[in-house]
Amino acid sequence: MSAMYSVEVRDHVMIAHSIKGEVFGPAQNLHGATYVVDVCFMRPALDEHDIVVDIGLATDTVKSILSAINFKNLDEHPDFRGRRSTTEAVARWTFDRVAAAIKAGKLGPSAKGLTRLKITLHESHMARAAYEADLGGA
Repeated sequence: MSAMYSVEVRDHVMIAHSIKGEVFGPAQNLHGATYVVDVCFMRPALDEHDIVVDIGLATDTVKSILSAINFKNLDEHPDFRGRRSTTEAVARWTFDRVAAAIKAGKLGPSAKGLTRLKITLHESHMARAAYEADLGGA
């Protein structure tokens, strides 16, 4: 990967879920999780205002996206029906929605230069999962 500037914003979300499959052991049972969510916006060059993205708009957008799952049971959430809501899957779900918000212009004009996005969900102080990819024409 070439050199990149980045700005990262953080929020958190509290969910309930169960993860089906013997490999998940006790997590097959309904349980709660609090994820600290880091969203990293990346671009190779700063915009004309010398920023990566408007931090205020980024923070508000991430909070709005996460509100769709905050204090929800993901076993009952339509976006996770028939899927496992692993930490990795929730990271991808968040990525897809942040990428769509960027494409829709919700993060302002500076977001047009964003080329890569990384979502990291910390499920504890010892474990985290992430999804990262290029934005492809955001």
